[in-house]
Amino acid sequence: MKYLNNLSVALFILFTSLTVAQTEKPQTPKGPFYYKIEDVTFINTAADSIVLAGTLTLPQDTINPPVAILINGSGAHDRDCDIMGHKSFWVIADYLTNNGIAVLRYDERGTAQSEGDFSTATTFDLAKDVEAGIIFLKSRTDIDASKIGLIGHSEGGLIAPIVASTNTNVAFIVMLAGTGVNGQEVLQSQSKKIAELQGTTKEGIAFNHQLTTVAYDALYTETETDKQKAAITLALENYKKQLEADQSPFAVYVNNIVIKQLASQLTNPWLYAFITLDPKAYLEKVTCPVLVLNGTKDVQVLPEINLPAIKKHLETAKNNDVTIHEIEGLNHLFQTAKTGNINEYAKIEETFSPVALKLISDWIHARF
Repeated sequence: MKYLNNLSVALFILFTSLTVAQTEKPQTPKGPFYYKIEDVTFINTAADSIVLAGTLTLPQDTINPPVAILINGSGAHDRDCDIMGHKSFWVIADYLTNNGIAVLRYDERGTAQSEGDFSTATTFDLAKDVEAGIIFLKSRTDIDASKIGLIGHSEGGLIAPIVASTNTNVAFIVMLAGTGVNGQEVLQSQSKKIAELQGTTKEGIAFNHQLTTVAYDALYTETETDKQKAAITLALENYKKQLEADQSPFAVYVNNIVIKQLASQLTNPWLYAFITLDPKAYLEKVTCPVLVLNGTKDVQVLPEINLPAIKKHLETAKNNDVTIHEIEGLNHLFQTAKTGNINEYAKIEETFSPVALKLISDWIHARF
């Protein structure tokens, strides 16, 4: 029965850092660079005045260009979004800056040269770091402070509308594989899709879904961490008894290790906030121009689930400048892929699709 290798997928595959031996990729930018590169720092006064470190790239021959802040997906990433040797944010910054758009990218709090504690940060805390970046850019005289946009990937594509829903300084947002449904649905749908690609049986997939649903339902009944852990533990122990009574072959998988693992993972502050976070509340308040991109082979933020939801929420906002593209053949990292499965990420030489890069650049220039 091919099931056990998918248990961790049910919760963590979307937003944890994936690490393998790193080698330089063909798209990694190489000098000489025909734009200005400046190491910068800015302060988040809303988080004990932590200092965030980053890089601002400015076009050589463009006076007061529009500027985009790049927002990482989940996991502790540096300014280049270095995953498996792919430096996707450096690739994006290089392309956009060469095409007249300034870019600010930064190390997430507690990562590389930035201060703070990433381990205790939730999505909402990370949104405050973006707000600090906006304040910093507004103090500059070499960019157009009326044209500050946000480009977020994965969780960053969720953070962008959170910020834009209340911050009138945001001129545009680009959601790269951003979510349109709540965290539970995102995690369960990607778990199902990945399990299918890995050849898990239908029975195993159904069991995995029911197991996590039992745990989620218990999680929602309490608000304090210790009580949440106790509720999840009790619910899963009862679920195991039910499986045993039904003589289910899956009862053996609901053991003490699995129960303890789920109770611990689900009550992690970041994951709990993500699971219970519904993008609807924020997307329905976003009125600035929005570009939404997703790949047809994205198995982590499924386009068939998330794109219609994003479209619906932005329609509720009466946003009249929304562009949505489902790009053929791209995976969650915006690489051209065969299956989209996560085990392809490290094997693909392409870091970020040139098609997607041009779409982003052209869309911004059409408005600014």
